[in-house]
Amino acid sequence: MRTIWRNLTELVQQAKADNNKIVAVANGADKGVLSAVKIAVDEGLCSFLLFGAETDIRKLAEVVDLNLLTEAVTIIHREHNTASAAVKAVHDRKADILMKGNVSTKNLLKAVLDKEFGLRTGNSLSHVALFDIPNQNRLIFLTDAAMNIAPDLEGKRNIVQNAVQVAHGVGFHNPKAAVLGAVETVNADMQATVDAAALTQMQKRNQITGCTVDGPLALDNAISENAVRQKGITSDVAGDADILVVPTIEAGNMLYKSLMYFSDANVAAVISGARAPIVLTSRTDSSESKLYSLALALVSEKTFRNN
Repeated sequence: MRTIWRNLTELVQQAKADNNKIVAVANGADKGVLSAVKIAVDEGLCSFLLFGAETDIRKLAEVVDLNLLTEAVTIIHREHNTASAAVKAVHDRKADILMKGNVSTKNLLKAVLDKEFGLRTGNSLSHVALFDIPNQNRLIFLTDAAMNIAPDLEGKRNIVQNAVQVAHGVGFHNPKAAVLGAVETVNADMQATVDAAALTQMQKRNQITGCTVDGPLALDNAISENAVRQKGITSDVAGDADILVVPTIEAGNMLYKSLMYFSDANVAAVISGARAPIVLTSRTDSSESKLYSLALALVSEKTFRNN
């Protein structure tokens, strides 16, 4: 049985129902991040540890009208190494979620992968996005659009497993993963189709668990029941995919941005593969998108606890 979320607002409400988690923000001196923090605090989603220069955080908090007197917000003064401090807070179980603030992605991930106090699990990291698309009646995952450039077969296996972990956290108990290609048949000249067929077999042999995998599937065959009928495809995944797995970062990035700009979709995204969800939003992301990503991290966090 699957939980079918119709939109990301429902996911926010689920996060609100379980509001006892703490988010560690690496350098909270960022206007966009603090705007998202304000919304999350006002909605009662969670509490925050804001690492960074206290004076800078207070100035920006005033700009976005964030109440720093609330018990839901704690500033931990750090002039330097805010990424390491925030990661260590999650490592030491003083926080449940890691969120990128005004630090570079490179420095944050370097701290995450630190052997002493980081959040390594032995798995590689991957980007998992959850889309709320206007012409769809349910939410759909997309992976990997931001982290792995051209993953090999083992990398793709890991990407699928990371996405399944997040999907389980938000109620998809046996998500359907479509491994995408340009066509739905295996072509030796198209490595994406060969890898997709291998991943399908790997799932059948329990080398990938907790989901149903099928591929290669072209995008229309993955999400459109009408396309499946017209092409006579027999599959447990085709036409009803929960997770879209792309072959390369270029394909993922273009599909991600096409959904954002052509379809006016809303999106939540986390980094999976570490000991806790990582909210790694872009400066161009809206405060609403940052809030959705927080909600995805908060709701899925329970599946990361034993990593």
